[in-house]
Amino acid sequence: MVSELPLDQVRTLLAVVDEGTFDAAATALHVTPSAISQRVKALEQRTGRVLLLRTKPVRTTESGEVVVRFARQLARLERDARAELGMSEAGEPTRVSVAVNADSLATWFLGALTQVPRELRVCFELRREDEDHTAALLREGLVMAAVTSSPDAVPGCSVRALGRMRYLPVASPEFRKTCLAGPLRDALPEAPVVTFDRLDDFQDSFVRRLRRGQGGASPVRHLVPTSEGFVAAVAAGLGWGMVPEMQAAELLDAGRLVNFAPERSVDVPLYWQQWKLDSPALAAVAESVARVAAGVLRD
Repeated sequence: MVSELPLDQVRTLLAVVDEGTFDAAATALHVTPSAISQRVKALEQRTGRVLLLRTKPVRTTESGEVVVRFARQLARLERDARAELGMSEAGEPTRVSVAVNADSLATWFLGALTQVPRELRVCFELRREDEDHTAALLREGLVMAAVTSSPDAVPGCSVRALGRMRYLPVASPEFRKTCLAGPLRDALPEAPVVTFDRLDDFQDSFVRRLRRGQGGASPVRHLVPTSEGFVAAVAAGLGWGMVPEMQAAELLDAGRLVNFAPERSVDVPLYWQQWKLDSPALAAVAESVARVAAGVLRD
């Protein structure tokens, strides 16, 4: 692939994507905007594909995502090689970018990062994203690895099962008494609900399963976009919600939450996807994540 794709053109495409415009890429690479345009056009002619949509900021096409992902992997390999050859700046750390869902980030994931050997001098760049969407960041080449709910490997990536995160349908005792007093299939569609953001369909899916595919959660919903804040909002009685077992356990024991449908817990499988790179730092992160996940997630 390297012989077919001129590296200066590949790096130029990556610069345009990262900087957002041809002019900004020209400034970053210390060349003229015309040179940037010519390199991108030459790369498109060589691949026979449109790689960029000339919007502001630019957007990659599906083919462009493939080349950008290759460019980022190439940059990672180059940095690792320079470090092994002693050509990197003194003390320069290795950066590992990871996409991870908010609930994993709030419960077990940071503990896994602390297990990575310090002598590797790894800097972590974390991107918080829903587990259903973290794979998209891998596909776009924006991260090197991701905790995802998809077992289907992104092109150029390997997949490893981590375990299942269990979610419990919970509410405060007072909310349970006042808003969920009747049959759940009738009460839940009317009861206020807490959701993570506008893309969060978890609570709606729970109601649909309960009602055999019909309806969803109440339109009276509170959007709380942090994992810790979500749990606090449910415990405060703003609404009901699906809370990770690891976060709910202490509050259940203290009587601040009740599991109103103990037979209907939901298990979400999690997977680790990462670039297929011979990177010691990335390998160490993967091993730490898998080891800690095995101890805290369900089989």
